Amino acid sequence: MSYRTFKRLLGETSLERKCRFLFGTGLLLLITGSFYFYGRLTSRLVYEQNRITGRLLIAPIIYVKHWRWSEPDPEFRKVIDSMAMDLKPEDLQEYNYDLVKADPSAADPADRPSGPAGYEALDELRSGKREVVRLLRDKGEYHYYGAVRATKSCVNCHHHSKAGAKVGDLLGMYRVSFPLDATERALAWNNAILLATAIGTSFLAMLAAWAIVRYVIVKPVLHLKDVSDCIARGNLDLRADIRTGDEFEELSHAFNRMLRHLVAVQEELRQVNADLDSKVDELAQVNLALFEMNNLKSEFLATMSHELRTPLNSILGFSDVLAGAPNLDEKQNRYVRNIQNSGKDLLTLINDILDLAKIESGKMELRIAEFSLADLIERLVNTVRPLAEKKNIDLTFESDPEIPLLTQDAGKLQQILYNLLSNAIKFTPEGGRVRVVTKLAQPDMLEIAVDDTGVGIALEEQETIFEKFRQGNTRAGRQNALTREYAGTGLGLSIVKELSKLLGGEVSLVSELGKGSTFTVRLPVKLNEQPALLDADLNHQTLELNKLRRLDLGLVGVSSNRLTKQ
Repeated sequence: MSYRTFKRLLGETSLERKCRFLFGTGLLLLITGSFYFYGRLTSRLVYEQNRITGRLLIAPIIYVKHWRWSEPDPEFRKVIDSMAMDLKPEDLQEYNYDLVKADPSAADPADRPSGPAGYEALDELRSGKREVVRLLRDKGEYHYYGAVRATKSCVNCHHHSKAGAKVGDLLGMYRVSFPLDATERALAWNNAILLATAIGTSFLAMLAAWAIVRYVIVKPVLHLKDVSDCIARGNLDLRADIRTGDEFEELSHAFNRMLRHLVAVQEELRQVNADLDSKVDELAQVNLALFEMNNLKSEFLATMSHELRTPLNSILGFSDVLAGAPNLDEKQNRYVRNIQNSGKDLLTLINDILDLAKIESGKMELRIAEFSLADLIERLVNTVRPLAEKKNIDLTFESDPEIPLLTQDAGKLQQILYNLLSNAIKFTPEGGRVRVVTKLAQPDMLEIAVDDTGVGIALEEQETIFEKFRQGNTRAGRQNALTREYAGTGLGLSIVKELSKLLGGEVSLVSELGKGSTFTVRLPVKLNEQPALLDADLNHQTLELNKLRRLDLGLVGVSSNRLTKQ
């Protein structure tokens, strides 16, 4: 029987009931089996005693038969019969016997077997058996049939017989019958005594098993359970006190050592929590200060961006007017073009900073509308194609026709793709390739991949490439803001990342140094509402951090309760 079967049989019960059930069942089976075996053995011995008695009566029966045959005087035969009756034991006064010849066709009926049982017994004795036993329960008799075989003295005496008997030949058969009443009464009395003894022994054994289970096994366990319950309620000064000199006493010592260690750990946790409270307060104050500084920075950037755009627009406007003057020589035109290019670069930088400030402050608004992604990409590719043609770069795009109309912010998506395409063209050498591929990753998600054969990005820089003001140095493999091979502010990819989050998606990068890069943007096909910005939740996170509390020491009590109950 497996443990699971045993558990299903007993169910959820106490240890005391399980031990009583197991010990009681085992003792009951053992006592029943032993007494049953002893009863069967006793019954066999009683019937074996009848067999031995019948075997011992063969000599007196033969002697009486020979006396009768040797004395022709009827009066003397009566004396012999009277002597045979007087010589019977007191407990065998009721037995009867017959002595018949081995030849069942004898002329005298007294020399032939009586009944079918006698003939069957005679046949079995002829086959070589020494004795045969029959229990006739309908008549209440025990019949013992014994073989009378010729010995040397028998051959000398019966040499005149026509058969000429030899030593070992079957001369006849004798039958001894006993009444079964006395035997059955003795067996019934013996079985009654055995049953009473078995019941008494079982009762005493179960009582002893109950006492052993109750006071030797269960009592120490209950004591440990009571101590653990008190400890779970907060009484940590209580200790287990078991003095049995066995494994339970060792278990109580281990339990007390565990409890002392638990108290020590609890005190250490209390001190650590006290220190943690002070650190949390300091961290909350620092975070509030950082939040205020971040707000000041965002407001400053937004204000300065607006303030710088006004004079910069004037510079760009007057430079355009100046570039249209007919009286400028080649050197002056070159200076004007430098002013225009530098002004445009500065305007781009200001717009990027302004976008970041809006995103961080949570003021970036979405204008969700329905549009065709293929048309948007085609317009954007045509816009940046002059930049690619200057470097002889092959610029292509592939659009999945199964992509439905998007419900997104077309302006933000165009800004994401423009930044990725401009970076791809910038970092791709002459004669390279830039490709835009769109497909449906899932029924409600699309992927836009911008693949190039540029210089690639080192593996150690791929995790930081989306941070603000970070641009990988493809030659040295390290960041160097002063000596970069390619110009740029390092804000383009950070804006791509933040705008992708704003549109409910994400951006990923697969790149190998010297073999190019692939930027993949995953966006939902339909954007129903503006997702929550992580940076806009900084104030909420700061307030939550300020609400931190030290660890609840009650958890230690719960843990101790679990340990002790296990």
